[in-house]
Amino acid sequence: MEATFWHTRWQTNQTGWHERAVNPLLITHFSSLNVPPGGRVFVPLCGKSLDLGWLLSQGYAVVGAELSELAVTQLFAELGMEARISEIGKHKLFRGKRINIFVGDIFDLSREILGPVDAVYDRAALVALPEAMRARYAAHLKAITALAPQLVIGYEYDQTVVAGPPFSITADELHRHYSDGYALTPLARLEVPGGLKGKCSATEHIWRLDKRPSYLINQTQTSS
Repeated sequence: MEATFWHTRWQTNQTGWHERAVNPLLITHFSSLNVPPGGRVFVPLCGKSLDLGWLLSQGYAVVGAELSELAVTQLFAELGMEARISEIGKHKLFRGKRINIFVGDIFDLSREILGPVDAVYDRAALVALPEAMRARYAAHLKAITALAPQLVIGYEYDQTVVAGPPFSITADELHRHYSDGYALTPLARLEVPGGLKGKCSATEHIWRLDKRPSYLINQTQTSS
């Protein structure tokens, strides 16, 4: 999916994926990650999500990656923060109190530039990418976060009825992308009120991904 698609959506305010409240699955299940007080949480393709403000309110540090500078400008305005802006690598870095957002292509973000993270919260990244890009994204995310534990929120629905994004992500696909490095635990499944875009029934699901012990990773690689 081309970057111009997302830039156009933000410029024309076609941001139907932007939730008007903090995601209740985040509130209910984030504690299961056991992130230490003040820990650093990475939110890929974060937009201006209200979830970022909730994480800050819980005392965590937030680091995000977002393609649209407009979205990040709006995020800081809504947080009531004045961003300090610098350039690092191919990204602009917007910094505030306990929050850093990298503006640019997430595939240009390295582990060295991102820095260490204690957890990943993926509500809008994997589901935003077409199938051809999702394997690349998952591999890149594992590499730059050193297999930090994740909460992943996705949807399942009939993709022939409604075209994404958000795209339908099945349990099988999650295991295909992540089971080499993670143990996957389903936490909850909820019917989407009114269906997806009001056109078809859909289920929202949340998974916790925990890094496998190194010996399990080695066993998996040996058997593959």
